Amino acid sequence: MLRQRGGHEASLLSVSVSAVHTSTSMSLQQRCLYTHSLVLVVTLLLLTATSGDSDAVQNIITAVLGHSVTFRCPLNHSTPVDGLYIQRVQNDKPDEFINGFYIGRPVTVSSEYWDRTKVNETELSVEMRNISVSDEGLYKCVVIINKKPKISMILLKVTAEYSVPTIMKDCSKPGDGGAGKSCQLSCSAVGGYPQSTVRWTGLNQSLTNVIYNRSSADNESKTWTINQTIMHNCDQPANISCAVGGAVSHTITICETESFPSVVIAAITVVFVFLFLLLIFVVVMKYFFRGRQTSVTGYEAPGAGEFGDSSNDCHLQLQRLKDGDETLRRLSSFCQAEVL
Repeated sequence: MLRQRGGHEASLLSVSVSAVHTSTSMSLQQRCLYTHSLVLVVTLLLLTATSGDSDAVQNIITAVLGHSVTFRCPLNHSTPVDGLYIQRVQNDKPDEFINGFYIGRPVTVSSEYWDRTKVNETELSVEMRNISVSDEGLYKCVVIINKKPKISMILLKVTAEYSVPTIMKDCSKPGDGGAGKSCQLSCSAVGGYPQSTVRWTGLNQSLTNVIYNRSSADNESKTWTINQTIMHNCDQPANISCAVGGAVSHTITICETESFPSVVIAAITVVFVFLFLLLIFVVVMKYFFRGRQTSVTGYEAPGAGEFGDSSNDCHLQLQRLKDGDETLRRLSSFCQAEVL
């Protein structure tokens, strides 16, 4: 059994080493992500190999940053146990006691875990609250049955969701149908764990070049901030978005074709509105002055073509003569000459 398990572990280690060799062709950021996961797996394999005949069981659990997680040891609950405790495995230090119980014996819990952990003797589990990135790693679950320890290994992985990525664009002036146009696109997200990369949706990768790529971890929380800026050469309009971890930005449109500049359209609209209002003003003023002249004279002034009508018309106009009106006085002299 030991020989079979040893051969299985050797094959896993061989695959891991081969994977490391393959990762040399990756980008620096991808290799960092790959190495982080690889170290956890290899460490788990090495610790499992040194656990002897303890029937070690490999178990992986995931906790969200700031939330809680429960360590449960894989065993038959119908079997009475003498005790259970969780230890933190540290490569260069002795295992660190987290919490647990032993029937008939008191246990001492360090101040770091006293307020953060809670033992459930009925369910044979230990709950850890307010998870931080530093809690990530390997743990040893020890169950005492008939005064003999039964050990299993638990790998705790911590995750934190990134903020909704901020996406921005800065596009050059459009040419004919977008020809020669390019867009500088930026995507950034904060507060996530583990380290991630920017993924673009809706872009033609053959027309895209990365001009800035930076990831940084906060000294206190150990969470990551991801930034990337790319240059995209337009060939057609596209709706794009970016994602970091499981967070996705809103969608924006780039490389859109502008058939006529919006500024020119706005200027033409203003001119037409001005001319329309001016026309309305002229018409209103014309009717206003015409109506005012009619109300003052009591009649509508005749045009040049109206002088020289029949004598009957002149007599009718003479009857409407008013003293002091110069216009009617001239009309009266003309009509008298016609009657005579």
